[in-house]
Amino acid sequence: MRPLVFLIPASLLLAAGAGAQNLPYPPADTAPIASSVQVTAPSFSAPIKPQQARKISGAYDMSNGWYMRVWIARRFIETVIDDQPPLRLVQVAPYRFVSGDGNVTMQFNLGETGDDMQMSYAPDGRFAERIVISSRLAQR
Repeated sequence: MRPLVFLIPASLLLAAGAGAQNLPYPPADTAPIASSVQVTAPSFSAPIKPQQARKISGAYDMSNGWYMRVWIARRFIETVIDDQPPLRLVQVAPYRFVSGDGNVTMQFNLGETGDDMQMSYAPDGRFAERIVISSRLAQR
């Protein structure tokens, strides 16, 4: 009976390590980007400056193996990760963007050269879990 007791914790550790490679994608944003009643939401998004657009736009190789492309519009960015639906995020601070529902945040212009970015999101709204992924600019 004792050897079985030691097998269960070991199998749980192996299962936890295997799940790190298969992170869930961030959910598609269903909230509008317009004004919000929440105190934390901006009443409007600031226009993205041309020098910011040059630093942000391009393709990113994510640290977990995902591939993300970023396109710039006047007041928002649109991102596509692998073959998932596009995510639209508005600027809340220079180089910091948030989805309409507040679930996904991206911060650009990080690192020594300004080519790094960081994305954080909650994969499931039912749990208090936040995933943080970093990336380096792959190409422009």
